[in-house]
Amino acid sequence: MKRLALITILLFLASCGTTREADYYIVDKPINFNEERRELSLNYMEERYNLYKKTPKINPKMIVLHWTAIPTLEGSFRAFDPVKLPGARADIQEAGALNVSAHFLVHRNGEIYRLMPEKLMARHVIGLNHVAIGIENVGGTEDAPLTRAQVDANIWLVNYLANKYDIDYLIGHSEYTNFENHPLWKEKDSEYRTQKTDPGEDFMDAVRNATKNFNFKPVPKS
Repeated sequence: MKRLALITILLFLASCGTTREADYYIVDKPINFNEERRELSLNYMEERYNLYKKTPKINPKMIVLHWTAIPTLEGSFRAFDPVKLPGARADIQEAGALNVSAHFLVHRNGEIYRLMPEKLMARHVIGLNHVAIGIENVGGTEDAPLTRAQVDANIWLVNYLANKYDIDYLIGHSEYTNFENHPLWKEKDSEYRTQKTDPGEDFMDAVRNATKNFNFKPVPKS
């Protein structure tokens, strides 16, 4: 009953258009994107996607929503700031030394931080980084669940990005493997996958319902 009540509340508030443009703004809080990170990004694009470029630029076609599974803003930022993956990420080390990151980080109070330029590649979603803008949300754990303020901020940010770029898809990180046979999919290694559940069905339903005016394409069936 509690879960159904939460879904109902989220969908109702989203449908009421509870976010207003004046309520939000983007604060630049850049992660370290130095020459080494630039080169590692180019290497990743070559080795994973067979894309050979002079700069690690992307053509945004997709917005991917995540949670950090880290309860604080600064802890989440510290996870993305280093250029290279920490040793704790053995599950994805073999796919390259480039650290994970995202373009935006949303605090649990709804504050929006831009971590890097939207048209540079961030490593946040297997197979799709070359077309995907990533939005990370602080938390997602039992002790620090995602908040209504984050739902509202994501709705605003999706509106901002969809008005700025030709975005075809809005997906949750948990849905990325649905694109394995899609023309946008580029990952060469059929064994390189991770299981994801973020940012949760309730969160995605609320954001999608509030941004349905963009007529995003449906996620392919798995």
